Amino acid sequence: MRILVAEDDPVIALGLAERLRRLGHEPLGPEPDGKRAVARARQGDAELYLFDIDMPELDGLAAAEALSREGLRRPVVAITGVRDPGLIDRSIATGVGAYLTKPIDDMELDAAIRLAAARHAEFLALEGEVDRAHQALEDRKLVERAKGLLMQALEISEPEAFARIQRAARNRNLRLADVARAIIEQRDIIERPDQPRRSAPRQRTTPDITEDG
Repeated sequence: MRILVAEDDPVIALGLAERLRRLGHEPLGPEPDGKRAVARARQGDAELYLFDIDMPELDGLAAAEALSREGLRRPVVAITGVRDPGLIDRSIATGVGAYLTKPIDDMELDAAIRLAAARHAEFLALEGEVDRAHQALEDRKLVERAKGLLMQALEISEPEAFARIQRAARNRNLRLADVARAIIEQRDIIERPDQPRRSAPRQRTTPDITEDG
């Protein structure tokens, strides 16, 4: 794993980089302050951030927050030389995956990296579920609205309106929501069955749901 290290103490920074190599990771940096860490992270190749909290210019937690806002959110392991419950609370609020107090040994560092990576993966999975749930709700709203338009325009029942949307989606390999959106956006394709056909119908760009087949 490529891990970006930010630590203002050069001796500790080199020690962290060496520990990461022993654990099979590729250290990036080390960077001596939060601002440089943010600039280095913008290259986009880091897979995890190992940030000291107490750094000049921009502390590690603030740097992690800034990167998250820029769309460069990664698993974060925060390290500090002080035992301060307030820092722990702030780390949790920032979304830090693991928290270490110096001095740090290889086993603690390895465990923290694994924990941060696992928590980050869980967060992304949960975030994806929320997004999918939101999309499903929006799709359902589209279908309900399209059914209403068909029921009113064609004087058909709700099951028949839904069946027509289903057939159009199946025949054209589209999502139900895509067909519903087309119905809503181009209502002029909804014609009454008893209306006479035009001698030269215009080219349809949306599913024809007025036919039974």
